Amino acid sequence: MADRFYEAPIDDYLPQNGNRGYRVSRYELDLVYKVTANRLAGRATLTAVTTAARPRFSLDLSQTLSVAKVLVNGARAAKYTHQHGKLVITPQQHIPAGGALALVIQYSGVPKPVRGPWGEVGWEELSEGSLVASQPNGAASWFPCDDHPSSKASYQISITTDSPFYALANGILVRKQTKASQTTWVYEQPEPMAAYLATIQIGPYRKYRLGAPHDPVPIQAVLPARLRADFEHDFANQPRMMEIFTERFGPYPFESYTVVVTDDDLDIPIEAQGISIFGANHCDGRRGSERLVAHELAHQWFGNSLTVRQWRDIWLHEGFACYAEWIWSEAAEGPTADQLARAARHNLSRERQDIVIGDPGPQRMFDDRVYKRGALTLHALRLELGDTAFFDLLRDWTIRYRHGSVSTEEFTDLAGHYSTIPLRPLWDAWLRAEALPQLPPLT
Repeated sequence: MADRFYEAPIDDYLPQNGNRGYRVSRYELDLVYKVTANRLAGRATLTAVTTAARPRFSLDLSQTLSVAKVLVNGARAAKYTHQHGKLVITPQQHIPAGGALALVIQYSGVPKPVRGPWGEVGWEELSEGSLVASQPNGAASWFPCDDHPSSKASYQISITTDSPFYALANGILVRKQTKASQTTWVYEQPEPMAAYLATIQIGPYRKYRLGAPHDPVPIQAVLPARLRADFEHDFANQPRMMEIFTERFGPYPFESYTVVVTDDDLDIPIEAQGISIFGANHCDGRRGSERLVAHELAHQWFGNSLTVRQWRDIWLHEGFACYAEWIWSEAAEGPTADQLARAARHNLSRERQDIVIGDPGPQRMFDDRVYKRGALTLHALRLELGDTAFFDLLRDWTIRYRHGSVSTEEFTDLAGHYSTIPLRPLWDAWLRAEALPQLPPLT
């Protein structure tokens, strides 16, 4: 008889990722990183509850990292195998459904990004330091985890590294201690977080405060000193963006917001929970990346607080963040959202009409058409509902599902409560068909 361990994928977009039989509520990561050698040693403590009785449990962990020891529920070392990116652990004792599952894993190695259809994601070396950019499945490049967006937990991340470097992780810095040539930084992230949104940023950085001391959401910047003057110009509107988005989307979902600018250039900015990471090339002294600054901030609501349950619904992250760019432009007295939407639709009409953004497929989940047509879907909805109902809906959406997992069906169901007419034709046209619909006229 086939073992129940081998089951259908949790997510068809990432069939190798995610694990059944338990739910993690907390990760405690105690990491030591040597920058020049790119060497990582870790002790990961996972607190979980079993959802089924089974002989063994699996975690996602890259083969570039070697496991030295595994403990289960404090017992002596458990048996395990580590193959094909899966760490499979066999407890010595039977654990019933609903039982405690406390795992301690000691591991080390040279962390490298995970290769996939979307390029390389995960832990990456910089000229001086490192960054983590894990969307969608790179978390396993640096710690053992349940690497699926529907699995959210609290985190404590301790990172010990060479003292000249600044180390940043998600959440609030609760302790910092220097001994000899190394400094330990301990961060606490109490709000639930998907593994791909966990991050560590290490570099020759300094921390600065943005905005006024009395601003309701503290905003920090972590960047090389040489970029500070350009940064202060390029990111000067960040506090105003926070104010606009809080008004439009509801309360900011975390305690603070940090913008990192690396000393290296990056192809695209990177989102993490409570943190956005930009390359030195995004800090040009001309505000050339302000659209991206707005996009990454919006992900704190759409993607980080509200995280998709399945990757097929990624338009709920990227369409919303793209639409936030247009909302910011409108608030900053640039082109209106309607002007930007009609220009975007015109551009899309010249491309192939062969994508369904409500289920684009794994190869196309990061296709720019998912971003732009997702934003157009929201603009079509805004034109249908009117501004008052539309923004009431967005605030209801972010507050109702704060720190949770979401689906397209939940959003469309909620939107129905704000409309006097059925919205099914709108969803069918924009999310479920390949042909690009027309935008309604602006009334």
